[in-house]
Amino acid sequence: MMDKLWSCLAGRRQVSLRRLLAPGPDDAALERIFAAAAQAPDHGVLLPWRFILISPERRPDLGRAFAEALAQRDPGADEAARAAAYEKAFHAPCLVAAVMVDDPAGATTVPVAEKLVSLGCAVQNMLLAAEAQGFASGLASGLAMESVAMRRLLCLLPHEQAICFIGFGTGGAAKAPRERPATGRFVTVL
Repeated sequence: MMDKLWSCLAGRRQVSLRRLLAPGPDDAALERIFAAAAQAPDHGVLLPWRFILISPERRPDLGRAFAEALAQRDPGADEAARAAAYEKAFHAPCLVAAVMVDDPAGATTVPVAEKLVSLGCAVQNMLLAAEAQGFASGLASGLAMESVAMRRLLCLLPHEQAICFIGFGTGGAAKAPRERPATGRFVTVL
């Protein structure tokens, strides 16, 4: 069991969303990926996150949101830059937005940072579930995540924040694994 877990952990690589190819996970594989998210720690049982699956039919809308976000940030962006922003919506055969939920109605003392950690754990579980099923994955974020256009498209409430996109698919040519830091670089004893 530990060998399978270690193999999955050590085998997972960040794959740029533009390098994720079809096929992506089918409905059953995607359900297992989402079920893995539900195993994340959740102090206070708040469910401080949610995921939005971007359907193929809505990819053009997402592309327009990326282009609008660019135009808002950089009114001088030329047509090529706007087209490149639009095309981001079509990277990865399966695309999911990760959203942190900091609902003020749920009177709680759980700090926002802890809610973000819970979302991070859910995302990592999803990445590992994809790896275990033979799919590649990657994360992408950026300034467009906080744009008015993106908030509108994703129907975010005032207490929600889009954190990143998660892409799933088939990886192209595998990159050599990067050297991981020795544990002594990030573990100390008190």
